[in-house]
Amino acid sequence: MLAGVIKTLSAGNIGVRTENLDAGLAAAKLGGYEGLEFNISEIADMGAEVARGKFDAADIVPAVFGVPVDWRGEESKWQESLKGLPRLAKAASELGCTRCATWIMPADNDRPFDENLKFHVDRFHPIAEILGEHGVSIGLEFVGPKTLRDRFTHPFIYTAEGMLEMGRQIGPNVGLLLDSFHWYTSHGTIDDLKKLRPEQIVYVHLNDAAEGRTEDEQIDGDRRLPAASGVIDIAGFLKTLDEIGFAGPVACEPFYPPLNDLPSDEVRLKTVKQAVDKAFAQAGL
Repeated sequence: MLAGVIKTLSAGNIGVRTENLDAGLAAAKLGGYEGLEFNISEIADMGAEVARGKFDAADIVPAVFGVPVDWRGEESKWQESLKGLPRLAKAASELGCTRCATWIMPADNDRPFDENLKFHVDRFHPIAEILGEHGVSIGLEFVGPKTLRDRFTHPFIYTAEGMLEMGRQIGPNVGLLLDSFHWYTSHGTIDDLKKLRPEQIVYVHLNDAAEGRTEDEQIDGDRRLPAASGVIDIAGFLKTLDEIGFAGPVACEPFYPPLNDLPSDEVRLKTVKQAVDKAFAQAGL
């Protein structure tokens, strides 16, 4: 198995509601996960020492949290939310979690490419600086589907290479949230993955793509569980991450509507975990 990989529950991504940390930890434990994506604001409010005790008692790793700043919003809202980031970053450091992540839309109706690039660099630079002071890295997710990009006026970044270049302009603690579906739909290759350094990958999402569609025909909200359709070379994807030495959280983000039809959260949790285990098994890991 990938050394240092943490099979992580991102509850919202699989349609499981966890209203607080206790519920999230219980869900991770029930499903057999090793790590949890959590709300850093809740951790800061309860105190990192208390939260650490909860994670330790459940034998679950605090794996990753979402970027806790309203960076997409109006200037005033962004500035206001930025003021609270040092407290949250300090809590993350005290908890022992050094990874956070968010996604970047691959197109925009208002801002042409250069203007949009400046917007993202300007918004994320102070975020990265504050997080970096506490040893926290940011993973930025590129979003691949052409069907999504085509709905907007101005194209933006939708590849790993492009996102890493923007990350270099933001700060040294910025890397990728690497999603297998977005890697596939952006026409990414195994050779592209081999060029990555492990420290450039902050967080990984696993999933599969719908049968009967080409890369450019895939729809962002209609994916499959990992290793379900075989459209994505998930074994090659994971083997390559192993070869380059990636260590960190790996979660499932299937956006697969039939998950909602399963009879309970317990069934959802275990079905998704089984799919993740199947993908690792196919990779011989």
